[in-house]
Amino acid sequence: MKKMLLLVLAAVLAISAVCFAQSPANAEVYQKITPQQAKARMAEPGVIVLDVRMQQEYDAGHIANAVLLPLPLIEAGDAAVAKALPDKDAEILVYCRSGRRSAIAANALINMGYTNVLDFGGINDWPYEVVK
Repeated sequence: MKKMLLLVLAAVLAISAVCFAQSPANAEVYQKITPQQAKARMAEPGVIVLDVRMQQEYDAGHIANAVLLPLPLIEAGDAAVAKALPDKDAEILVYCRSGRRSAIAANALINMGYTNVLDFGGINDWPYEVVK
């Protein structure tokens, strides 16, 4: 019985070691925040509000001072990303229409080396004013 328990414990430790080796502890991940938290952060200097929808959607209504950078450009690693977001340590608040594209964009930005990416979902859930 003791040998079986030791064997199971060894297997669990081996599997854990493999998992941690593939996922470094310092790997960056984006954070999900609420629209209310995003609104409070927007008052801080240097915060970038990033709209990852398409131009037509942006023109129909967007959050004040938002920078438009459509998701396809981010996914392609287009030069427009570095131009719009030159500081990889800046706080970037990402949104789209429903939250799906903002999550994809936030992950892509993290993978590009951006370190302070916060996703607050979609403008559909934004309870504040928009610019039209």
